[in-house]
Amino acid sequence: MPAYPQFVAPFRAFLDQIPAGGRVVVFCHFDADGLAAGALFGRGLRRINPGWQVEVVPSGKGENAFLTPGAHERLLALRPDALIVTDLGVHAHGTLEPHGVPVLYVDHHIPEGQPPAGGTVLTGYGLDPVPCSAWLAYELLAAEADVTDLQWVAAIGVISDLGDQAAWPPLAAVKKQHTAKWLKEAVAMCNAARRAGEFDLALPLRYLLHDDNPRGLAQDAVLAGYRAEVAAALAAARKLPPKFPPKGPEAAPVAIITINSACQIHPLIAQQWITRLADRVVLCANLGYLPEGMVAISGRAAGNLHIPDLLRAAFARVGATPPANFAHGHPQASGGHLSLSDYALLLRGLGY
Repeated sequence: MPAYPQFVAPFRAFLDQIPAGGRVVVFCHFDADGLAAGALFGRGLRRINPGWQVEVVPSGKGENAFLTPGAHERLLALRPDALIVTDLGVHAHGTLEPHGVPVLYVDHHIPEGQPPAGGTVLTGYGLDPVPCSAWLAYELLAAEADVTDLQWVAAIGVISDLGDQAAWPPLAAVKKQHTAKWLKEAVAMCNAARRAGEFDLALPLRYLLHDDNPRGLAQDAVLAGYRAEVAAALAAARKLPPKFPPKGPEAAPVAIITINSACQIHPLIAQQWITRLADRVVLCANLGYLPEGMVAISGRAAGNLHIPDLLRAAFARVGATPPANFAHGHPQASGGHLSLSDYALLLRGLGY
């Protein structure tokens, strides 16, 4: 019995649109869950039809799958007969549907509208428990082919997003077979690869696409170097103090930590401060992560503060609107990328 019987027919209907020797591009997020979901499709689709050519493409630094024009050009250049978008959200804007490419979205985030005609959405959002993208990808493939030997790949995504006590039924057996230690180390290495300045996703993806256990990934020396680089950047950033807007009627309940690092540590720094600043939205602004002139902003909040609303209200206060791909995500975890001029507007709107 498939884990998600309601998804079997729509998944099969999508697969039926792929020609015999067709090219399938799998566009996945660059975190451990996204890479694991991408690798599962990369390996599993070939088992369903060995004639298909499957290419797994992680998203780029600062890229929005729906609103970054360069992302669509990059995907079109690969001339796909079908596209799978996983762990990158679901958006009314869609991706390659206007170009006549059938698109399948496999995701678990809050959907932002229904994609255009030609898009099929299989989302874990609203299910109980909510499966992360790798969990969902595994169960979709398992209804079509034997992918039992790839459970360790799915486990990396599950542990990364939901922890090692997640409710995914095979998890206990996978931990027993491969040990929780090696699985958790593999998760840490995937995350180190995307957080380090090098942004080297090809290396962890190679292991997920070709190995039969997590040990090689967990013990890779280059990835260990990335991990050390990220740890050093974090240690330095943790010493920086938050700045508060001057008290007054215009002051929003925020605190900002400004850092300058090539590493993707801004979400971790924001997360670290919310325990101490539970009554505020904590924003970490990283001036060194994106190309010059762009600021990466990560917001985190405890309690019932709504970050996207607060960020949009700040722009409204100075008579401006935020860029299309800013202030989305979850109520307690949001942010995005701003030009220096937009960042200056945001600061003014927040009361700085």
